[in-house]
Amino acid sequence: MGRPPPIPWRSRAPPPPTRPDVVAARRALRSGSPVVPSLSRRAFLAGLTLAAATACGRSSPVGRGTAAPGSLSIGAIPDQDPEVLQRLHGTVADSLSAALDLDVTYTPVTDYGAAVSLFRTGDLDLVWFGGLTGVQARLQTPGATTIAQRDVDTDFHSVFVVQSATGLAPSDDLRPLAGLRFTYGAETSTSGRLMPAWFLQQAGVDPQGFPGGPGFSGSHDATLQLVASGSYQAGVLNEQVWAARTAEGAVDPSVVAYARTPGYHDYHWLLGPRAADLAGPLRDYFTGLRADDPDDAAVLDLFGAGSFVPARASDHDRIEQIGRELGLVT
Repeated sequence: MGRPPPIPWRSRAPPPPTRPDVVAARRALRSGSPVVPSLSRRAFLAGLTLAAATACGRSSPVGRGTAAPGSLSIGAIPDQDPEVLQRLHGTVADSLSAALDLDVTYTPVTDYGAAVSLFRTGDLDLVWFGGLTGVQARLQTPGATTIAQRDVDTDFHSVFVVQSATGLAPSDDLRPLAGLRFTYGAETSTSGRLMPAWFLQQAGVDPQGFPGGPGFSGSHDATLQLVASGSYQAGVLNEQVWAARTAEGAVDPSVVAYARTPGYHDYHWLLGPRAADLAGPLRDYFTGLRADDPDDAAVLDLFGAGSFVPARASDHDRIEQIGRELGLVT
């Protein structure tokens, strides 16, 4: 399989986070979704869930395999601080529970590899993966179904940051980074390692050749902290985290944006085979979240999204190809 062609760099600063008034102006329910005037959307989706289970000869909404009837275990790659993830996915669990009449629980995991492993073993039914971990989990779990992604995930970006002491000004030239102490995020992060490493390679920089070897901070927030402390002179992270922390005033002034990558597909929800009967209701739930509904808006705002859109496994073919080139997918 040939290597994807290089993509020209754009060095402009990342856009600001989506404003609530912009989010509120986004579309409501996706066109083509079933409309039942006499039922609320949540009641309708709960009915779909029950119907799916009944069609499979089950008396409970889920009742799959040996899993507890009417339950759903969700997880996520630990790409941010644990308290941020607990607030985000705890809110999702509560919203899903109310919408689909299920007992939904969020289970934190310690690292990216653990999320993939727990999905493969069936301990997690629905996981919010990055592009690379989603590919890894899907390849290791026959029958896994790609459910949905955010609108921003169809054109996601990473941001290279540097210590102001380096004297580097924003640029579309990545070659000056080669001589700096550099840290990625987690080793299997799409936006914090895979795609930045590929873009570095395309620019003529050995992605493993930094002085002393590259570091791996473990998360996007940790990358910011390590560059701010001077432990590393440069790093790379998820653009959305960069924009959010900048808006919060949480970025140390000594850390500055150096370059923004071209776009790529990234995060998405992946459903395990034991919960396959919930694929339709879950896809309808996520793609039907409405910015003008207060409960839905709480979920969308935490995800930094205007909406969710359907996702397909083929959306991440490029991620899989690059992962194989860099030895991160076998």
